[in-house]
Parts: sequence; structure tokens; C-alpha cells
Amino acid sequence: MAGEDCVTRSMTTTTMPDGTVVFCIRPSEAKVLDSHIEGYMTHGIWVQPGNTIFDVGANIGLFGVRMAQRCGGNLRLFAFEPIPAIRACTTRNLAPWDGATVLSCGVSDSPGEATFTYYPHAPSLSSAHTEDWEDQADAMKHAIVGNARSAPMWYAKLFPPFLAGWMAKWMVASPETIVCQLRPLSDIIVEHNVGRIDLLKIDCEGAEEPALLGIRADHWPMIQQAVIEVHDLDGRLDRIVALLRSHGLTQITVEKEAALRQTQLSNVYAHRPRD
Repeated sequence: MAGEDCVTRSMTTTTMPDGTVVFCIRPSEAKVLDSHIEGYMTHGIWVQPGNTIFDVGANIGLFGVRMAQRCGGNLRLFAFEPIPAIRACTTRNLAPWDGATVLSCGVSDSPGEATFTYYPHAPSLSSAHTEDWEDQADAMKHAIVGNARSAPMWYAKLFPPFLAGWMAKWMVASPETIVCQLRPLSDIIVEHNVGRIDLLKIDCEGAEEPALLGIRADHWPMIQQAVIEVHDLDGRLDRIVALLRSHGLTQITVEKEAALRQTQLSNVYAHRPRD
């Protein structure tokens, strides 16, 4: 119970520009996350009522909230978030939608456990793959400045670049380590009797390739669309694009968000050919 109380105490609420109230840990971060969601719904990616969506790396559940709003609440959503403090927000934010299932696990190519690093000052950076940002201090600074400049708050435009180094250090200060369960996506597909995935969204801070490798060959045909944030290290982007093509998601666009142009992060948009 003490652990649950600690998780609950880290939660607050904030109001988005359209009036949507959400539970979060850092209100400014929540607004930045929300501002990126429309960017996922480009390059031929769309959802409609009755769709099934997998949200891998759900964070506080904002993507799921926005997809539920688009579909009038008529959707089946699986939100994966392994960090307890973040997942508490996910659960509260998705509670109004009967079709939403919040899963307390990370995703990989095989069952197991991983040690995640949770950053209370910057929950969205929490990851089991913090090495992806090692030796990339400049890239993190550019990401901080870019995200600040693109944030919906008017005062964010005034963020001075010379403070980016200090901000980067503050964001990763006081880290906590948490051991979390990992499961392959195919196990979830079987367990929940999923017959079709209309959109697979993956933003799991460096675990995107193992997440995709956890999909069995016989399950790939049910995946119609994918949006994946890729940390392009050691040829990862090329491998992921090739994997998607090999399984029939051949309509592919790779794009960097304006705020992340000087980082190794890219978004991959993929869908099957349409008439």
C-alpha cells in the first residue's frame, strides 16, 4: 500500500489547449507529448470507429485518449506501460473508455525482465535502454531546445538555448531503477484473442526493434498500419524498414520531426497497399 501511495502522490492533472483534462506527472511534459500526437496521424495513417490499436510505450496514455476521442470511444486499445508511476496516470486517463486495456509490461522479443531507469523529472525519457542517449549529450540538448520551441505553451518559445545543458542534467537527475516484466507482442495477441491490429504505434525509447521481433510470422498479416519512433543506431532504421517491407507494410515514409532534426530519432510510417 505504501508503494501505491507513493505512486499516487506523484500524480497531478493538467488541462490541454482543447480543454481535455489529463492525469500526469509533469504538466509541461504532458502538453509537449500531446502536441506530437497529430504528427503520428500523417503519411496515410488513420483510424476509425471499431479499430484495434496497440500503443507500445503508452506513457501517460495521451495517444490512447486522442484515438478514443477520434473514434467516439468505439475502439479496442491495448496500452503498454511498465513504469508504475507513469502507468497510474495511464490507467486514470483511459478509465473512461471501456475498450481500453492497460498492460503493466514492457515489450521484447521474448519473455523476461529488464531493469528500467525512471526519471521523475522527465518521465518520458524513462527506458531500459538509456545507452541510446549515452555519448549523445549534444543531441539531447538539441531535442530539449526543439521540443521547448514547438511546445504549445506561449512561454516555451522564450526558452534560451544556453540553458539546455543545465536542463538536460536536471531531467536525468535522481533516477530510480525498476525491474519490469517483458512480454512479446504475439503473447498478448493470443491471450486477448486479437484478430486484427489496425494501428501499431511504438514509442518505447530504444526497444522498438525487439518489440517488432516479438511478433510471430503468422501474426504479421493482421497488422495494417504502424507508426514507430526509431533510434537510428547501428543500422537499426534500415533493419526496421526492411522488416516492415518483408511483412507487406510496403508503403513507408521516414521523417524526422522538426524538433528532433539534430538527433538520431526518426518516425517510420508504414501501411499496406490500398486500392
